[in-house]
Amino acid sequence: MTNDKGILIRNIYYMLTYAFQVLRQNNYEEVASEEFEQIQDLFAAILSKGISQQLKQGLHREYITQNENLSLLRGKLDIHGTIRNRIQHKQLLACEFDELSVNNIFNQILKTTAVVLINEPSVKAERKAALRQVMLFFSEVDVLEPSAIRWNTLRYQRSNRNYEMLINICYFVLDGMLQTTEQGTYKMAAFSDEHMARLYERFVLEYYKQHHTYLDEAKSAQVKWNLDEDADDAMIRFLPVMQTDIFLRCKEKTLIIDTKYYGKTMQKQYDSYTLHSNNLYQIFTYVKNHDRKKTGSVSGMLLYAKTQESITPDCIFPMGGNQISVKTLDLNLPFSSIAKQLDEIAENHFCVHACFHVKK
Repeated sequence: MTNDKGILIRNIYYMLTYAFQVLRQNNYEEVASEEFEQIQDLFAAILSKGISQQLKQGLHREYITQNENLSLLRGKLDIHGTIRNRIQHKQLLACEFDELSVNNIFNQILKTTAVVLINEPSVKAERKAALRQVMLFFSEVDVLEPSAIRWNTLRYQRSNRNYEMLINICYFVLDGMLQTTEQGTYKMAAFSDEHMARLYERFVLEYYKQHHTYLDEAKSAQVKWNLDEDADDAMIRFLPVMQTDIFLRCKEKTLIIDTKYYGKTMQKQYDSYTLHSNNLYQIFTYVKNHDRKKTGSVSGMLLYAKTQESITPDCIFPMGGNQISVKTLDLNLPFSSIAKQLDEIAENHFCVHACFHVKK
């Protein structure tokens, strides 16, 4: 099945496996072999498998500050609380102490997402049952208000690194797929273009990293402004950062790719279809500033995800000694065909043939 942009749900799973390598582990093989009619059902399957695996390793615990009235001192004495107990004729000490607990933000996000998916009509009954089963081990964990989660404050360390993929799946669900109804409850919305765009970008980069190992560089890199030597250093800080999505280099050749995922690839004005001007200006700026010596060895590409529009750009523009191209990647094909499209882009540009085959 496909989502509302015509992308095969199975292909979204494959894109996730490149973005998050943990999905290539054996315990996710069953997910890879299934057919999903809805993206919410896919996320429920990944989450139930992932949480089950995490339970075997043990839930992440953090020190949480607790306040209790105890007969013996533990931690720090709360003077005001203890006086209040004495006034109430309670022979107890008000104590404040830190205790390792599973009731932390990471487990709370997992439980909150599971609760949302369990109540989602498009998730199949067997997936809901699997989520309910793993939730039996979350009895001490609170459910959060999804809109109150501060995603940008989450930090991963050695102790919780294996939560990263699961939390990202939760982010897709809670941040990109929730709408509030008039009654104040939640219902699932479509997988947003914003989140799909981020997944698309990460997938393309990771694909080149893994399969085109002949490349000297495959990364997301910043391009420095090609300023004159007498440029005022104090003013440089006001220039915007030029952050590329994908930066590929093989020997003296460089290809800068900006991935684009829109509902509409082309813009229409006065019955005429054109490329999004800001996108073209952006990639041209990247290329010209990186090609400081004007060698022509730096090229740029806008790589659009194919929509259901009848017009799909596929063109090359020689511009001032550099090559700017616009390509469209069809995500509604078998994954082997998607891989072939990506391979051809790199192989044609760098004039190499990658000796591998992606089988999906």
